[in-house]
Amino acid sequence: MAQFDTIRTATGARAAQIDEGLRAHMNKVYGTMSVGMLITFAAAWAIAGLAVSSVPTEYQISASTYLTQFGATLFASPLKWIIMFAPLAFVFGFSAGINRLSAAAAQTVFYVFAAVMGVSISWIFLVFTGQSIIQVFLITSIAFAGLSLYGYTTKKDLSGMGTFLMMGLIGLIVAMIVNWFLQSPAMMYAISVIGVLIFAGLTAYDTQSIKNTYLQMAHSGDQEWLGKAAIMGALSLYLDFINMFMFLLQLFGSRE
Repeated sequence: MAQFDTIRTATGARAAQIDEGLRAHMNKVYGTMSVGMLITFAAAWAIAGLAVSSVPTEYQISASTYLTQFGATLFASPLKWIIMFAPLAFVFGFSAGINRLSAAAAQTVFYVFAAVMGVSISWIFLVFTGQSIIQVFLITSIAFAGLSLYGYTTKKDLSGMGTFLMMGLIGLIVAMIVNWFLQSPAMMYAISVIGVLIFAGLTAYDTQSIKNTYLQMAHSGDQEWLGKAAIMGALSLYLDFINMFMFLLQLFGSRE
């Protein structure tokens, strides 16, 4: 009996240790993601501020707003294609090379990526009103928090959603490429609605996946690996948030 009680106590202590480690792991994921988000929007706001001027130039974008030479270089030259696709290249390169990086280096690269993403989406401050950007950001934050909490607490296995959501994401990308040429407002509206639904599902799915990955690997005690897993988890949730925000902005944002 004494031996059984000892085993039970040891098991309970181990479970408590894993739970405490999981909370610390998720806090690191959300903390890293939040810092990345702040960097992104600070970079976007700063770049947009440098890109516009009230002084008339040849690059007029509204009745009283003009692009500076810097803004014209970013948004009205071939450089815009590099800026547009730089985050995508960053994600692929980061995912492929993270095993060769230390956890600290991976975190630094993530923050650099967040700044690059900020430059890439800085155009939203030229197209949408500041008030609508703030409103949509708050809506996205509330929706993201609820979906991520669901993914963390639900007992339902969401792994089956993964394949379905990835297929939907591929279809969404194809539709966006097609509409790039068609320029159909109705198709753009449908893409935005579907995009919101896909990234809402991915938020819950990725949160559960991050949790399950930690639980599966916690026994290894490899803190370096767990540190990298937290960075990759932050990247996944960061991308879910940014994409959901961008699609919601297309749906509900007020244009300048």
